[in-house]
This record gives sequence, structure tokens and C-alpha cells, in this order.
Amino acid sequence: MLVREALTSRPASISGALFCGMVYQPPALRKKALLIRVRLLLLLMAAACASGAVRARSADSCADLARLRIDGFEITKTAIIPAGTILPPGYPGAPSIGPLPAHCLVDGVINRRKGAGGEEFGIDFALALPEAAVWNGDFMMQGGGGGNGIVAYPVGASFAGDKPALTRGFVVASTDTGHKARNGGFDFSFMRDQQAYLDFAYQANAEVAGVAKKIIAQYYAKAAAHSYFVGCSTGGREGMILSQRYPTVFNGIVSGDPAMRTGLSNLAIGKWVPVAYNQAAPKDASGKPQLNKFLTDGDRKLFMDALVNRCDAKDGVADGMISDPMGCDFDPAVLVCKNGQSEGCIAPEKIAAIKKAFAGPQNSHGMQVYPGFLYDTGIAETGSNPGLLALGANGLFGPYPTATEIDVDKEALHASDPLVEPASTNLSTFSENGGKIIFFHGDSDPWFSALDTLEYFRSLAATNGGADKVAEWSEMFLVPGMRHCGGGPALDQFDMLGAVVNWVEKGIAPESVIATGKAFPGRSRPLCAYPKHAQYSGHGDTNDAQNFSCD
Repeated sequence: MLVREALTSRPASISGALFCGMVYQPPALRKKALLIRVRLLLLLMAAACASGAVRARSADSCADLARLRIDGFEITKTAIIPAGTILPPGYPGAPSIGPLPAHCLVDGVINRRKGAGGEEFGIDFALALPEAAVWNGDFMMQGGGGGNGIVAYPVGASFAGDKPALTRGFVVASTDTGHKARNGGFDFSFMRDQQAYLDFAYQANAEVAGVAKKIIAQYYAKAAAHSYFVGCSTGGREGMILSQRYPTVFNGIVSGDPAMRTGLSNLAIGKWVPVAYNQAAPKDASGKPQLNKFLTDGDRKLFMDALVNRCDAKDGVADGMISDPMGCDFDPAVLVCKNGQSEGCIAPEKIAAIKKAFAGPQNSHGMQVYPGFLYDTGIAETGSNPGLLALGANGLFGPYPTATEIDVDKEALHASDPLVEPASTNLSTFSENGGKIIFFHGDSDPWFSALDTLEYFRSLAATNGGADKVAEWSEMFLVPGMRHCGGGPALDQFDMLGAVVNWVEKGIAPESVIATGKAFPGRSRPLCAYPKHAQYSGHGDTNDAQNFSCD
């Protein structure tokens, strides 16, 4: 009767609230026009109900989350962040992020407790929930860095292209993984507390993901459709851990420059390399090697010119990038000074030291304990974070600045920790559950060898049904010139988040991902899934990715 009255007299008098959630079956109507008007009115009322639900997700709704009670965690703060907010740079030289969409920002802590020395521990986290009208239905978690210990703003900007995950409609989470950094990003003093170490090693991210999903279901009245994890360095290691130990928590994972086998990478970079260089470095008055004088600027330029001349144009164009690092057959021995030669060459003992350093550490039986490093365009960069060819050029170099010998057998004995290492290759549950994992690594990374990540990726085949089977759910991308998680003479801006989302939700495997970067303004290139690399077609603008194929 209400519908009939509305059609004949006062449609505006009917309150949408009377019909929200109400099911109405209209009687048989003889006139077609009347039936159309009924349907239109019902559609209008449904739209009004939906609009009212969106408006209900207001500041009050965000604040309501503070009263959410679930065993083991508490929400400590909620706030509505207005649209247009711009985040300041996270570190000097970094870009600002934004403007961001309006969102509800939630801070919380899981398992707050007193730990070793009476210090307070707990897994602090932050969650950014966009308005219901713009939420894309998915959840994304961003990985940490270094020793963690801080809760970064949950915006999901890393390796997401030009639009952070939050701007793209994702709910985004971040965490300190269970402790607070007291002395910078590489403060590992928390390890004295066993549970804090376990949280950092592998437990915290899965805990936060579980809580985040509960908050999402409460806030939007429905669960997230898909869950993603994107991280680099420590975050890359975390992504690997999640695929191995919590194979059903995330549908898609991006693992960049993973800080895996850190004990052995520290052995390579902090000990093996300086010892090799010290053996050929000039000595001071007391006979101690001067690591910072191992190579002159002229030596490094000569080395890099020869490397680029040999390997740069193998992709069809000389552009300051080595797109096919596995096909680079450069041998530093071509630079060795001949008898009586003093210019345009490098002393044989220095070349021998470089080759030894780049080959990676071996034990007394000649067994490789950590992979070598690629000859790439970013290895000679100096500064506070030098490339492998320039390590020691700033006068600072870890625990072995003057040593000329190293006992690799002894050093490697306790270099691995099974709690923190993402070593397992059995990802059958992850893959059979539809999971996808993308790896990428900068070819000029001086801290973690790209060859170590590649070795892990290759090893998946033996455990998971062969390389063709693995290709259905995992890919690896090498990034020419890029150093650790960015920087260097590289195109280091690319959207791996979008790539893994398309793979999970649309079944489209990312054969290539377009990369750009400040080092080469106006240039784009495809990053190609291993074992392929970008190759110039021979036609068109060499700065345009569309003129390159993956060969």
C-alpha cells in the first residue's frame, strides 16, 4: 500500500529508512507504466540506503573501532585523516607522499608485555582504512627495513608505481615487528628478549595480518577479498618467510632485495671483500693496509669504462645500462698492466683482488659459502653507501678495515640462524592455495648479492615440480644498475604491486614490468622475467620501453 500511495500522491513522504533492509514484493500490476515506476522508486530507495551506509562510515564509525575488544590486542588510537594530506619525506632526499585520500588511521598493539630487563614489548601496528566508497576490497601490508623497530605510515608507496596502495583503494598495514628501535634503524639490542626476537624473525607480520583482517571485517562489514605483502630488504625477507611459514595468509607477495642469509652476506661484504682488497692495498708507515687507497678514482673509471664497453651494447643499444647481466662476459684481466706498462691499466695484484672479492667467499675446501656479485654499472659509486668496487673508499669499512687474512671456515660456522632465515623451498601449500610470489633484485646491490636471490628462485624448481610448474606462480626480475632497494644508475621506479595483483586476480603473469627513474629522465624500459632481458628492436626511440622486447 505504501508503494501505491507513493506513486499516486507523495513520493517524498516515504522515508528511505523504512525500506533499508526491507524486502518488498509488489503485487501484479496491470499497467506497464506503473510497474516501471515501482522499479524506479525501489532503485532510488536502494541507492539512498547505500548512500546512507557510506555516510555512516564517519568519524564516529572510525572512533568506534577504539572499543573493539579482541583477546591479545588493543587499539590505542583512531583518527580520521582528511583527504589531501601529504606525508613529509621519510628521509633526506626522499619525495613527499600524497595527496592521500581520506582514511581512518588506527594504531594498536598486540601482546603488550614486560620482557627482558623490565622493558615493555609488544607488536605495534598501524592500519589505514579508506572510505568504504573507495575501498577496492583488498588488503596490503608493507614490509619493514633494517632491524625494524618503527611503525612506518601505512601508505604502501614502495614499488607501487606512481600511486601508493592507499591511494589505489587498498587498506594498508605496517608494524614495528615487536620492538622499538632505540638507536636508529639497525638497533638489534632487542634480541636479548627471546619473544621479541621471535616476533622479528617470523611471527609478527602474520599476527598483524590476522588482526588487520578482523578490523577490516568489523569496519566494512565484510572481509577483504585478497591480501598482499610488499617489502624490500628486511621486508623482502619477511615476504619470503610468510610464503614459507604462513602459506595461506597472503594471496600475493613481492619480495625485493631480500635480506636473506645476513650472516653470510655480512661475512662476504664485511670481511671477505676488505681482506681481498687489503692484500693489494698500499701500506702506511706502520705497514697496515690503506683500504681507502686500494683503487684510485682513475682506476675505477678505467675499470668501469672497460666493463661498459664490453657489456653495455649487448642489448642492442649503448645506454649506460647492462640489461643482460647473465650474458656479460667481462673479465677484469684485460686491464692488467703488462711489463713496463704504467698507464691505461691496473696493477695485476689489484685485478686479482677484485676478481677474488667479486667471486665471493670460499672455505678451505674451495666450496662457495656465499655467491659472488655481478659486474654492473652501479658497483663503482662512492659516498656514504659505496658500491662493491668502492667499498672502503670513504675510509670506513666494518670490522676488517686492516685485516689481510680470514678464516672462512670459522666465520661461516655460526653465520646462519634458522629462526630468521627464509631457506625453505617447499611452497606447495602456498602455490596450491593460489599464491603468487614475485622476486626482484638490484644488480648493483652491494649488501645482498642478486645471485643469492636468483639461486633461491632457481632452487624452487627441484622442490615444486620443475621450472615450468614454478613459473605458474613465481617470477624473478633483475634490475640493471639498481643498488639496494633503489638508487644507482638505474630505472628503479616500477609497479610490482600492480603486477602481483593482476596475476592473483586476473591470472595475468607479468612477463615484463615497465621501469622509469631519476637517473635517466624520460627513459623507460621493460624489466623482464628471468631468464629473459630487455632487447632493443632496432627501431624507434631508444628511451621508449615499447621499442624493447623480452628476449
